[in-house]
Amino acid sequence: MTKKYDVYGMGNALMDMEFSVTPELLAQLNIDKGVMTLMDETQQKEVLTHLPNPCKQSSGGSAANTLVAISQLGGKGFYSCKVAADEVGKAYLEDLVNCGLDTNLALDNRPEGITGKCLVLVTPDADRTMNTFLGITSDLGLTEIDDEALKDSQYLYIEGYLVSSPVAKTTAIHGKKVAESAGVKTSFSLSDANMVDFFRDGILEIIGDGVDLLFSNEIEALKMANTDKLEDAIAFLQTLAKTFTITRGKEGSLIFDGEKIIEIEPYPVNAVDTVGAGDMYAGCLLYGITNGLGWEKAGKLASLASSKLVTSFGARLDTSVLQSLLEQI
Repeated sequence: MTKKYDVYGMGNALMDMEFSVTPELLAQLNIDKGVMTLMDETQQKEVLTHLPNPCKQSSGGSAANTLVAISQLGGKGFYSCKVAADEVGKAYLEDLVNCGLDTNLALDNRPEGITGKCLVLVTPDADRTMNTFLGITSDLGLTEIDDEALKDSQYLYIEGYLVSSPVAKTTAIHGKKVAESAGVKTSFSLSDANMVDFFRDGILEIIGDGVDLLFSNEIEALKMANTDKLEDAIAFLQTLAKTFTITRGKEGSLIFDGEKIIEIEPYPVNAVDTVGAGDMYAGCLLYGITNGLGWEKAGKLASLASSKLVTSFGARLDTSVLQSLLEQI
């Protein structure tokens, strides 16, 4: 039976604000480079006083970026998230709708509070450092989940950042159970090295008896497996997921399709901003495997799109640019 949605996503709703900064400024502000750090609103406002004007601002959050890519490619997605009844929340909802996504959000069902924001600090080496105030998204609860829409999807996609909130973690576990009971395949992204460092037990709790598809970069995979050897990390991920991907930056990526490892070649580019590269990879791969491309072609699309993305600022590509990549695989 044909499902209404290719992918049902669960994640944080964050307004992304990008800034071009120096490593020296990060050191001056005692900000750990290259990872995501959670902070409260007061801390985030203090950091803002030391930053230049943002070079880009857009509705984001890891899973949101992934679902937007799926929609741009022609797939059908549903995104569950939580925003407040403020102007940022209104803009966030309107952007999701304009991107062609269905959502649990509506103009008249947003509670009082503050919509989350993420300061994305990009250094000259194209590395991204994120300082996040979750705001109301930390309370992502069962009321934000549309069980019927989830059951009518090919895949559930859960971002790993949800593990940092006890409420959101419980909601993610609920979503996975609903999916499994309805025969919906489950996918999970490790999202960030800090999530693995500080919330590894919670990640394993969400994964439970395993997922159908796991997304990881090489650092996250090594940390999950407590090893410095890639082959050991691959073996460990096979105990967590039926299939998985490991992105390796300039080295390309690896896909385990359930039987064998597929090596996906990199597309060499001059990177200026790696924000959203993993999100784009996940979006293109999920689009590919839910729309008949197969693992290898889906991997090539994911590699090509994420390589294209890092050549400019921001976590999205123009729809026409992204769709044109389908002709190149």
